[in-house]
Amino acid sequence: MKKSLNQDWLARSQAAVWHPCTQMQHHAQTGSASHLPLVPIARGSGAWLYDFDGKRYLDGISSWWTNLFGHANPRINAALKDQLETLEHVMLAGFTHQPVVELSERLSALTSGSLGHAFYASDGASATEIALKMSFHYWRNLGRPEKADFLCIAGSYHGETVGALAVTDVAIFKDAYAPLVRAAHVVPSPDFRLAESGETPADVARRAAAALENHLEQHGANIAALIVEPLVQGAAGMAMYDPEYLRLARQLCDQYEVHLICDEIAVGCGRTGTFFAHEQAGIRPDLMCLSKGISGGYLPLSIVLCSDIIYAAFLDDSVSRAFLHSHSYTGNPLACRAALATLDIFEQDQTVTVNRQKAAKISAALAPLAAHPRVKHLRQRGMIAAFDVETNDSYFSRKFYRAALEHEALIRPIGNTVYLMPPYIVNNEEIEQLASAISGALRAAI
Repeated sequence: MKKSLNQDWLARSQAAVWHPCTQMQHHAQTGSASHLPLVPIARGSGAWLYDFDGKRYLDGISSWWTNLFGHANPRINAALKDQLETLEHVMLAGFTHQPVVELSERLSALTSGSLGHAFYASDGASATEIALKMSFHYWRNLGRPEKADFLCIAGSYHGETVGALAVTDVAIFKDAYAPLVRAAHVVPSPDFRLAESGETPADVARRAAAALENHLEQHGANIAALIVEPLVQGAAGMAMYDPEYLRLARQLCDQYEVHLICDEIAVGCGRTGTFFAHEQAGIRPDLMCLSKGISGGYLPLSIVLCSDIIYAAFLDDSVSRAFLHSHSYTGNPLACRAALATLDIFEQDQTVTVNRQKAAKISAALAPLAAHPRVKHLRQRGMIAAFDVETNDSYFSRKFYRAALEHEALIRPIGNTVYLMPPYIVNNEEIEQLASAISGALRAAI
């Protein structure tokens, strides 16, 4: 009998690797309802992942929302190979380099110059912390240290470092480390699943904005910034809301002298139907966070784009007035080059336009689910589609995940919310396969 290479790598991984946001015991509980399969992956190609025994999985969630143009994309690979022969890394303090300059210029151009400077880190949670620190430090430099508090939306998720947890309102993340965290103020979510009888999504947005206004009336003098996930709140179960909320939030932030931070880590780079999600509201934030897909899903990279007004507040002879944050691999040339190759593909393939057609295919493929008695709130924003499942089974998400793997698909629910966020290179046949896998997994899990 041929030895399973999967089993060998699985055993070695369990012996040595501690996986994130995982109860490691669940990986070992084979055969139980709580079992969470651990799948050793040997390689990736296009929208597919392959294990060591040759079984394949269609990557329906872009490997946790990072992979935009498929695994082992030849154009991104070629750019990285070229960069490897040129410059792998140099410190970004006292030095600079071509990829980071060109990437900063191109990202600023994508905001029509309204966000003119880019600050670099390596992960999304760090980007969140950078944006919060920039806002706080800006107000201090202006002689207004009382503006030191932050606002976030109910159910929001912005990362798991201590700073990012301050503006995260997902209990499992927030509660575990509550004693370490200086919690932000929480205002109601515009999630349109909260609609009362007769309300439209825009009505829910206006109601949430009214609550925001009431809070700012009372506390605005002490608020440095409001941070939002534009249009889609990922960890809240792909909660979606009307752009009207962003329009009103922008007006209120201007009125009460509060920064608007748009966390586009999950929803930027074309996920919602425009390159930046906030564009659908016709606004610009004061600070914007990018990560995940910005490097095509290849390398750790995060970026905070800021307005020239914020940047100017840090220019001074005193180092204490400079922005104090750094990472060893800040502005890594390889990661920046991957990001440039990603932007090239967007431009050359007219990705945002093409994605509208693919989004329509996803919508049509999932439409029959609306008739399922347990499916609620079937919804979509661009290339993100989701629905909620009515069940009291605490193991639903794991049962669904295991069943989806048996249907050759990587689809991992958030609680009772099933979602799709496939790479942009997914074709019509693969979309149909994902829809079929969802239907099959749903039957198996409930």
